[in-house]
Amino acid sequence: MSTSETIVFTLFVSALLASCIAADDTSQLLFPAILAFGDSTVDTGNNNYFLPARLKAKHLPYGVDLPGHEANGRFSNGKLMTDIIATKLNIKEFVPPFLQPIISDQDIVNGVSFASAGSGYDDMTSIATLAIPVLKQPRMFKNYIARLKGIVGDKNAMEIIENALVVISAGTNDFAINYYTMRTRRIDYRQISGYQDFVLKRLDGFVRELYGLGCRKFVVAGLPPIGCLPIEMTTKMQTARACVEQENKDSVLYNHKLKKHLPQIEASLTGSKILYANIYGPLMDMIQNPRKYGFKETKKGCCGTGLLEAAFLCNDFTKTCPHHSDHMFWDSIHPSEASYNYLGNFIDAQIRGWAKV
Repeated sequence: MSTSETIVFTLFVSALLASCIAADDTSQLLFPAILAFGDSTVDTGNNNYFLPARLKAKHLPYGVDLPGHEANGRFSNGKLMTDIIATKLNIKEFVPPFLQPIISDQDIVNGVSFASAGSGYDDMTSIATLAIPVLKQPRMFKNYIARLKGIVGDKNAMEIIENALVVISAGTNDFAINYYTMRTRRIDYRQISGYQDFVLKRLDGFVRELYGLGCRKFVVAGLPPIGCLPIEMTTKMQTARACVEQENKDSVLYNHKLKKHLPQIEASLTGSKILYANIYGPLMDMIQNPRKYGFKETKKGCCGTGLLEAAFLCNDFTKTCPHHSDHMFWDSIHPSEASYNYLGNFIDAQIRGWAKV
């Protein structure tokens, strides 16, 4: 990059930081960038460029409601939660995947996603899906930091990272795949509470590693009502389509532990701010009060039969429901863009109140 281009970007970043500090209304920036880590809920396409990964959303009908109606790696029909949040916070409209071969300097400056569909805090979760484990995603982040420093200089780069909104969304695969289905970890943890504590310990170490790399402002998402995922109803309920209550109770217990533990991490990391993002509550409200959100179907995905189809089983040969916004789920696992819109708005409100404290 030429000297003049570097100056332009430096001025750009300085303006962002100034607006972040002076922010006092919804029209101004609260964060100069957004950085996302986790699983398919925030993977905007990294798995497309990570050859070993088995779960990719690079084919229709994924992305059918995005501009251009083309799949780009998001496991939904449109935007993901992080896209909604970034848009609401006036950072950017779409959060690109870091592994995308051609990514602009501006996208590097205002944020990317390092997430990988099928991953979890437990490295063993990624064995079946060959995803990038959450605890390995900081390797990409280190490469990101190096490129960011090359664009805006060391000082401005670290100021961006320090003030960036770091979104962490993972854990569902650890339980749904690794504990409930494959039962990989049941040999080591016969009681779910023990495995929950193990996952929380891994999350703790992950946040501390990101802190060591310069991050200070974290939003950590809890678990959804796992027992209400269409695929869980299909595989676990023998008679009627209903939520698997024990799995939901497990999610509630984990979230309680997470919500209690995050302030302890914050207290031990000087200058950090950590927000627990409650996603269980709004998703459960959608399930229990579908008309309130305009949903006609909350027990099946829009893709195919909605019972099992996800990833490669949800493909361009699979029919979809006539009205996409009628369905809470796009496939048997992932929310539709309509659900992400409601969820993103809910979390955005949480973030705004938290950021100004």
